[in-house]
This record gives sequence, C-alpha cells and structure tokens, in this order.
Amino acid sequence: MSDSGISRRDFLKLAGAGLLGLLLPQLDLEPALAQFDPNHQGRVTTPTLNVYDTPALTGQVVKAYWRDIIFPIIGIVISEDETAFNRVWYKIGEGCYAYSGAIQPVRTLLNPQASILPQEGALAEVTVPYTDARWDAGKDKEFAYRFYYETTHWAVGMVQDIDGNSWYKVYDDKWKFHYYAQAEHLRIIPTEELAPLSPDLPSQLKRIEVHLNEQVVIAYEDQNPVFMARIASGGRFRNGTYSTPVGHHMTYHKRPFRHMAAGDLASNGYDLPGVPWVSYITETGVALHGTYWHNDFGHPRSHGCINLTPQAAKWLYRWTLPIVPPNEQTVYEKYGTGVDVFE
Repeated sequence: MSDSGISRRDFLKLAGAGLLGLLLPQLDLEPALAQFDPNHQGRVTTPTLNVYDTPALTGQVVKAYWRDIIFPIIGIVISEDETAFNRVWYKIGEGCYAYSGAIQPVRTLLNPQASILPQEGALAEVTVPYTDARWDAGKDKEFAYRFYYETTHWAVGMVQDIDGNSWYKVYDDKWKFHYYAQAEHLRIIPTEELAPLSPDLPSQLKRIEVHLNEQVVIAYEDQNPVFMARIASGGRFRNGTYSTPVGHHMTYHKRPFRHMAAGDLASNGYDLPGVPWVSYITETGVALHGTYWHNDFGHPRSHGCINLTPQAAKWLYRWTLPIVPPNEQTVYEKYGTGVDVFE
C-alpha cells in the first residue's frame, strides 16, 4: 500500500467509508477526503433513512429519505461513538449527516454504446446509481428489474428503440430470460481490466484468511499481506441463523456476475440480479462477492456469504484461482486459492 501512497490509517478510513474504490485514482488521499468530487453521490439502500443534525443517532432528525433517493456526498465524518463497529457518517448537506451503512456510494457516468459485441457476449457494469431493465427495448416498456451501481451483467446484443435510443440485451443467468437496459448506463468492461493479478506467483503462495470476529479478509502472497478489506459475514435473522462456515475452503468456482435469489421476500428472502465478482468456497453456495444492497461492513449480516464492496470483491476475483476467461460466464475446477475461515 505504501507504493501507492496509501497509509494503513488512510486505507482503514476509506474502507470503512465504502469510498475506497471511488477515490483510488486520486493518490493524494487527504485532499480527496477534504474536497469531494461533485460526482460522489449516495443512494439510500434502506426503506427509510433518517438524516441528523450531528453525526450520531442521538442527534435531532432533520429530514428523512426513501430507498433509492440519490444525493451528493460532500464529506466524511467519524462519529465520537468509539463503541460502534462503523463510525463513518456522510455529510450530505449543511448540518445534515447520515449513517454510511445505509448508503451505497455511487456515481453517475454515462457511456457510449459499444461498436460491436463478441458473439458470445461481454461483461458489462452499471455506472449510474440505478437503471431500470425492461422486458423490451424502450423506456415505456414493462419494467423487469432495477439494476444498481457496480452490478455486473452479461450483454449479448444491441438494439435501438423507436426513438433511436440504444439498449443492450442482457442475459439473466438464473431465470434464463433476457432483459433490456439502456446502453449509456452500462460500461462494457475491457479485457485488460479482467486480467489476473500476480499471475506469475506460484499458486501455493497465495492464500486468504477470513477472520469472523474481526470481520476482515486478508490476502497473503507467501507470508506478506497484500490486501485487506472489511466484510459482513453470516448473521442472525428472525427466521434463523446463517453462519459462515469456519475451516479450510478454496475458490474452486467463480462467476463475474450472478442473479442470487432465494426464500420469501416478505420473510428475509432476497432477489438480487447482477451480484458482482462471485468466488464460491462451498458447494452450498457460500461465496466471497460484491454487495450493493448495503454498505454496512464490519458486523455479520449476510445469509452465510462473505459480503464485500464490489471493488474489494473484484480484486479478490482477479487475484484468486481459477482464472475466468473474459469470454466465459463461469469456471468450475477441482482447484482454487485456499481460504481459511477463522472465528
């Protein structure tokens, strides 16, 4: 981390804020924290979000926002509550503070349509806070799903609607349907961005540790830690406890995207298209993967998987074995990078 000018203190601060991926291109991190780019925005991930006059739940509520409302993030504040697992609050206006765990950091970046797509399709990433996928190409067509920022999807075609707007035809890997999403809202990920990290290092020198008590994941090359991120592991819900299994595992099965769905949506079920950068470690479906439905890392709250920011999950996806070729949607092997999960 020192090679890029990022101190451990800066790393932990930014990782806790969920903004590390947005700020990494700016290596002078202290000014980046003090002066936010206008593109830094927040999306509400919970049904409602209270905004306070001070960065504390004991403050006065000054307003409330609903799910998917977008607003600018103009600063980061560390609360004085040293007992909290996540002390990061976002300043979203003068005298207005909101808890970061309920806000997905997002941007609004529009893209040109790809000139051509490979015959087998290509991986695409959403670059706006959200875009509504339709059953056919056209803004007036029937709504199918909402695709969120940094979710990943498999684009298999390009069409134009009657108004001349460009759309990607997107394949759903779970239901085997096709949807249509506005092309300017998705970025076709270039091949070089999917290249493996540290490919020349002997595979036996790569390993991952997941520490459930500390809620962190650490990647090692030989005995040297090269990557660390906060996680949200398996938690306890009203309909049961979903534990992340301790022990030795490996990343034998990987997918750059996955539509994850299970259970009754009215009782802690979920229906999540485009979960990015999935690295499975058990046959029961436990995986390291990116998360867009919360930003509340540092305590257990998943259905057993190891939730990470999309940026962290992408790094691990590229660094671990087996390698997923850019033109393939999944790889399943009898080998992988070792993952040791500790209490």
